[in-house]
Parts: sequence; C-alpha cells; structure tokens
Amino acid sequence: MDARSSASRTQAPARPVLEGPDIARMLTRIAHEIVERAKGADDVVLLGIPTRGVFLARRLAAKLEEITGRAIPVGSLDITMYRDDLRLGPARTLARTEIPTDGIEGRLVLLVDDVLFSGRTIRAALDALGDIGRPRAVQLAVLVDRGHRELPIRADYVGKNLPTSLREAVKVQLTEEDGRDAVLLGLRPDPSRPAPDVESPAAGSTAPAGER
Repeated sequence: MDARSSASRTQAPARPVLEGPDIARMLTRIAHEIVERAKGADDVVLLGIPTRGVFLARRLAAKLEEITGRAIPVGSLDITMYRDDLRLGPARTLARTEIPTDGIEGRLVLLVDDVLFSGRTIRAALDALGDIGRPRAVQLAVLVDRGHRELPIRADYVGKNLPTSLREAVKVQLTEEDGRDAVLLGLRPDPSRPAPDVESPAAGSTAPAGER
C-alpha cells in the first residue's frame, strides 16, 4: 500500500461546524438585516440558486413574511448554461428557473446561495439575471462564505464566515434535500490533486452543493 492510499484510508470524516439551530438563527438574523437595509423589504424578490440556495431562499421568504406581515416573492435561478466550466466536465442537468409573477423589473433582487467560494457561480447568476430583466439592484445572501475569491464579488448578507484551506471541502446539508441541517468541513478525497472549481455534490445530486 503506497502512502497516498494509506492517507486516504485514514482521512478523518467531515466534521459539523454548524448544526440545525445555528442555521436557523443565522437565517433569522439575515432576515432582520434585509428588512433593515431594504427599509421594509417592500420590493424585495428572492431568487435561490439551485439546489440548496432555493431551499434557503424559501426559508428566508418565510422569515421575512413573519417579520413584515407580507408575502415575499421567491423563485429560483438556474445558472447551468452560464457557467464558465461547462467544457471542463460532463454534461450537467438543467435545474429550473422560476421567476415570480410580478417579475424583477425595478425590484431589489436578492440572490441566495449556500456557499460562496471563488465567486464564479454568482458571476454566472448575474449573467442569467441580465437575460431575464433589469432589477433596481442586486444583492447576495449566503449561508457560508469560505473565502478564496477569484472574482471581485462579495456577499451583502453572510450567515458565517468560515476560513478554509483549498484542501478542505465545505458541505451544506439541508433537511429538504439531505434529511438534516448541517454544515460539514472536511478534507477533499485526494488533496494531492488540484482543487476543483466546485464543491462536490451530494451523492445522487445533479446540482452543485456549493459555490464556485
């Protein structure tokens, strides 16, 4: 057995850095921050980036409704065909883009994703959004910002800033998709290989589980 095989066999499992109650508190805090900064969130539209960003957007919309007493439009924005790494890997399954009935023209669009990494997914989301309409402004909310940006993109609302190395992988689990709420931190399966541009998806999942 070579050293690499031995290391992979003894690699520690991913450890939880956030649990369900932590995630719930973060979403509540972000919702209050949105109301404060958006002066009541009257014209806010939430668009989640599939897969887990959509679930987070729906949870945020529910919390915003509790705070404001108004239903907040929520939808999803598929960025698959706008990614700059399509030619680098196997074909990706398209997700769904669902824009609320009143659209996004002149509205404050809040993009929602689970993990912010290099920023390339958000760049793709901005390109996709530009083909749909012209919002008044665009903001970004993420559950975890793990650093290592490759583009000048930052989140307006962050649940947790989580310093990481490129050898580490961040995995967000949500009840709607994974049966539990947690954020896991572990080593990539083969740290000797160059880090990929996207977090590994969950087994059987067709959408990225984290930010590029």
